[in-house]
Amino acid sequence: MIHVQGLVKSFGALRAVNDVSFEIERGMTFGLLGPNGAGKSTTINMIVGVLAPDAGSINIDGASSRIEARRCIGVSPQSIALYPEFTGLENLRFFASLYGFKGKLLARRVDWALEFSGLADRARDRVSEYSGGMQRRLNLAVALIHEPRILLLDEPTVGVDPQSRNHLFECIEQLRAEGLTIIYTTHYMEEAQRLCDLVAIMDNGRVLDMDTVDGLIQSHGGASVIQVDLEHPPPPGANLPGTIDGATLRIETDDPVAQINSLHDQNIAFKTLELHNPNLETVFLTLTGRRLRDE
Repeated sequence: MIHVQGLVKSFGALRAVNDVSFEIERGMTFGLLGPNGAGKSTTINMIVGVLAPDAGSINIDGASSRIEARRCIGVSPQSIALYPEFTGLENLRFFASLYGFKGKLLARRVDWALEFSGLADRARDRVSEYSGGMQRRLNLAVALIHEPRILLLDEPTVGVDPQSRNHLFECIEQLRAEGLTIIYTTHYMEEAQRLCDLVAIMDNGRVLDMDTVDGLIQSHGGASVIQVDLEHPPPPGANLPGTIDGATLRIETDDPVAQINSLHDQNIAFKTLELHNPNLETVFLTLTGRRLRDE
C-alpha cells in the first residue's frame, strides 16, 4: 500500500530525515512517534507531496503520478485547516467541490461528514464559534470528504476536550474497522497503544525501531516494577527481594504475579502495592533517553 525507502531530507546543514524506510500494508494503522524535531512532520510532508525528498522513494498504492497519489490521500493536519468565517456546512461543501463533487453526490458526502463528525445540529454555525474539539472533528471530516483510501492524521487530538477526544478515537476505530489505511502521528503514547497496529519510533531524523506495540515493549520495555509500602521497616539483615528505601520495597521482575504471591507466602505485611508494567513510554525512554515531549 505505502512503500517508503531510504528517504533523506535536509534543510541547510540540518538533516531532518535520514534514511527512513517503512512499509504500511492496506488497512493498517501505522503510528509514527517522536519528540518535536524528530522528523515526523517532514516525513509526512514528503508522503503527501508537499516536500520533495533529496533521496529515496515513495510509492503510494501503485500511483503513477504525484497527482494520482495525492487524490487517494486524506490529510488532517495538526494546524486546523478550515475557514473560520464559513459555517461547517460551507466548509464541507467547498472542500468537496475541490474534488469535483456536484449535485446529489456532493450532498450525500456532506450529509455523511456531518453525521460522522457529530456536527449535524451545528452545521449552519460559523466554525469560529466551534470549540477546539468540534473544529478537530470537522478537520477530520474534511480529510475524508472525498473518500480517500489513505488517511494521514497529524496530532489529531491536540487541544481537544475529553469528550471530543473520545469521539475522535471512536471515529478512528470505525475507519480502521472499515479497512482504511491510516498513518497516525502523536505525542501521546496511550493513543498509539490503543489505535496502532504497527509503531515506528523516530528521533534525530531516524527510525530507531519499528514493531507492534507488544513487540516493542518486549524488546525494549525491560522488567515490570513492583513497589510495596511496608507496614514496618524490615529488620537489619532481612532477606527480601529487590531494594529497600526506608519502608519502601522496590522489585524488578519478569514475573510480577509470582513475585506478589511470594510476598504473600512470606507473610510480608504492607500498606500498598503498586505494579508498573512497561509501556510505550518506557520503550521511548530506553531508545532515546528522554521523555516524548522533551525538545
